[in-house]
Amino acid sequence: MDSTLSPLPAPRRIADHSPLADRADLARELAAIKVKAGNTRDARSEVVQILKRRLTEARKLAEQRLIADSDGRSCAESLSLFQDDVIRVVYDWIVKALYPSDNPSSGEHMTVVATGGYGRGMLAPGSDIDLLFLLPYKQTAWGESVAEAILYCLWDMGLKVGHATRSVDECIRQARADQTIRTALLESRYILGDTKLFKELERRFDAEVVQGTVADFVAAKLAERDERHRKTGQSRYLVEPNVKDGKGGLRDLHTLFWIARYAYRVKTDEELAKKGVFTRREAQMFRRCEKFLWTVRCHLHFLTGRAEERLSFDLQRELAPRLGYRGHNGLVDVERFMKHYFLTAKDVGDLTAILCAELEERHEKPAPVLDRFIARLRPKSRRGFKESTDFQIDHDRITVSDDQAFARDPVNLIRIFALADRYNLALHPDAMRLLTRSLKLVDDKLRNDATANELFVAIVTSANTPEVVLRRMNEAGLLGRFVPEFGRVVAMMQFNMYHHYTVDEHLLRCIGTLQQIERGGDPSLGLAAELIQTVQPRNRDLLYITLFLHDIAKGRPEDHSVAGAKIARKLGPRFGLTKAETETVAWLVEEHLVMSTIAQSRDLSERKTIETFAGVVQSLERMKLLLILTTADIIAVGPGVWNGWKSQLLRTLYYETEPVVTGGFSEVNRSRRVEIAQEQFRKAAAEGLSDLPGPALESYIGRHYAAYWLKVDLATKIEHARFLMETEAAGRSLASRVDLVPGQGVTHLTVLAPDHPRLLSIIAGACAAAGANIVGAQIYTTTDGLALDTISITRGFDRDDDEERRAKRIADGIEKALRGEIKVGEAVAAVARKAGSRQRSRTFRIPTEVAINNTWSNRYTVIEVSGLDRPGLLHDLTAALSRHSLNIASAYVATFGEKAVDVFYVTDLMGAKIQTAQRQAAIRKVLISVLEDDR
Repeated sequence: MDSTLSPLPAPRRIADHSPLADRADLARELAAIKVKAGNTRDARSEVVQILKRRLTEARKLAEQRLIADSDGRSCAESLSLFQDDVIRVVYDWIVKALYPSDNPSSGEHMTVVATGGYGRGMLAPGSDIDLLFLLPYKQTAWGESVAEAILYCLWDMGLKVGHATRSVDECIRQARADQTIRTALLESRYILGDTKLFKELERRFDAEVVQGTVADFVAAKLAERDERHRKTGQSRYLVEPNVKDGKGGLRDLHTLFWIARYAYRVKTDEELAKKGVFTRREAQMFRRCEKFLWTVRCHLHFLTGRAEERLSFDLQRELAPRLGYRGHNGLVDVERFMKHYFLTAKDVGDLTAILCAELEERHEKPAPVLDRFIARLRPKSRRGFKESTDFQIDHDRITVSDDQAFARDPVNLIRIFALADRYNLALHPDAMRLLTRSLKLVDDKLRNDATANELFVAIVTSANTPEVVLRRMNEAGLLGRFVPEFGRVVAMMQFNMYHHYTVDEHLLRCIGTLQQIERGGDPSLGLAAELIQTVQPRNRDLLYITLFLHDIAKGRPEDHSVAGAKIARKLGPRFGLTKAETETVAWLVEEHLVMSTIAQSRDLSERKTIETFAGVVQSLERMKLLLILTTADIIAVGPGVWNGWKSQLLRTLYYETEPVVTGGFSEVNRSRRVEIAQEQFRKAAAEGLSDLPGPALESYIGRHYAAYWLKVDLATKIEHARFLMETEAAGRSLASRVDLVPGQGVTHLTVLAPDHPRLLSIIAGACAAAGANIVGAQIYTTTDGLALDTISITRGFDRDDDEERRAKRIADGIEKALRGEIKVGEAVAAVARKAGSRQRSRTFRIPTEVAINNTWSNRYTVIEVSGLDRPGLLHDLTAALSRHSLNIASAYVATFGEKAVDVFYVTDLMGAKIQTAQRQAAIRKVLISVLEDDR
């Protein structure tokens, strides 16, 4: 197949000087500068001014060409060549005008060498410049002066320059001892000076450093890569990726080429194809990935005016049209751009896997004979598996018996992954290469083949490693071909701050999360870990299928839950599901958000809320499945999204609804659950609250309403009791406390104060004034008129001691605001202006919605507002409600990235619902004005 490909591009070095400037003209301009005896500073200053002007002109021209041709690789090469020209011209001027040596001694020779990234001949606009001043044997006064003068010129130009001055002996000695220096020298490139000296360095580096150390170098580079990924985020599908250091970014390509260059002694990627390490198609993929990533990186640097490597949301929005992307097929321009980015990151991962496998084949030590034995796979018949001689095992990796295995039976494309899962085998790179070339065999006949679908469902519902196997299928391109609906969401990002991963990555992580829930043993997984052991066995499989499908309709004009249900009804029969099973999956997909929404934004002590939810789920088994699905979905959104508070809310909603869907019978009815919660509290208090004995304990229990006992977890109840006791012992009615929450990225601020209508507004305003971002709130009132409010704010520092000091300052601000010592409204307005909320409004576009409903509660009017979050939003909303003479009985605050969803249960000052259409319209109007105020 490779023979039909177009020729590989020519090697990257197409000129010996940059097209961005005329080197001869620059040299003439510097030669005209007169150097006065004893005064080199003025002359050097003139040189720097000329170089600065030339640098500005060169970068401007480079940016114009980049915008015109979208070739970041060419841009980086041109900038590198321009830098070479500057160094050569500056060197010539220095050795002629400042430090001439008419009869140089053997020590007065120098070679200037580019190393590191600059040594590759690629330079981003904001990149560092790494130079090696290579000397014959030791430093001389002349060499020191010349090197120093070059460096000062470059520094004064505003460039970031890393440098070293060494002899060849020193280079070799340090390269042996230090992997970083070894890597930098690996890409050394001659710029000017003594060519013999540079050739000696190259020869000795090969003979004395590289020889015999390939395995160690490869291991060290892969370990560095893994550590870098750990720091920047393990997934290549993070929605704000680091173009340079992130997984699938440029540094991975660099690492790949370092390894190849070290192991195969090649200098260009074209040579990798000639040596058979890459096929011609893979070599072209390398060049395509490199060009795209360099294009993005150069645009980033030009756009920000600095060495910015992180593709933040606001920069994505600006870069997409700059790169020529336009909205199409349901995706906006920025989503199309990021889909291209993530597909490129996937290709980088594939290339890395190919190279590592090739190295293993060529350089690993011979394995013991028995381990190298190639055994035929003859699996026992189980769930559609049949005996097959099309596969074999090579070094614990499954591979094909011959290159016709897939053509002979296209079902083998699915079967190889099913066998890999069943026997816990990795896939051989030769098999993966053949599979990639055989993807054209995936047609409607294979998609509708009963055996292929049975094998696929077995993978999805496997008790082994379904997430790992499905991800490998996805990376091979097979998953999207076999299930085209899944193919539409491959590498699709959701342009918001809530979802951490692309849609396909989220779906696969959901599968892995469900497996963790099923295995149990982690209390943080909540009620789901208990319930999954009680669901019907077949429903367990349906849960896995549902999680694979629940977001599969993202990016379509229609609501993704409704559209997803239609897809589920289409795929169910294909996957071998009965009509009833298909309907269960479709229902779960359509309703997969409802339990989370109700748990986080409705009053769970309100009878109407429970009846409404019961009307949706209708049966206990469906509610179990929905809770498990909801838990897995939230956890797989990203780190810190799931927490104990959400777990407790889901538990409460489940147990509140259980009696309704079971026709009034419940093993644990509401009043009994309150009694159980109180009894658990008594036992815990007996151990941890010795100052709350007998009658005092019962009096304390009586201060909290039933909703408190059902919604708050036991550990928090104990801390609340201790907090109230300490506050009352100190004779205070106003107090606050701080709780750091490990692993969740949030800090809890609990406030005890006399209840009054504007309490929540003041607390929210004080948080906003202190720069704290509120992501959740739990509001409770005691029977004796005190408010016990817990506000969750985004963590500001990694170190606990720093975060604790910050949180205490915020808590002190809340107390001062409640005492009237701070004018909250003015402080919030000032912070909002400083935060630049206009910039966020340009980055994200969230529709503003206000719903006023009198059917969601028997006692209250429920107001739900959603829109773009900003500093002080909760304060402004609650203040607006107070100004309209509304009493806020309870509030539910949720933040989904940049989207705020706040729900308020209100009455008028007489305790009645807001009934008139005119009053509702006035409330809606003022709340919309608050939401759309970008200050």
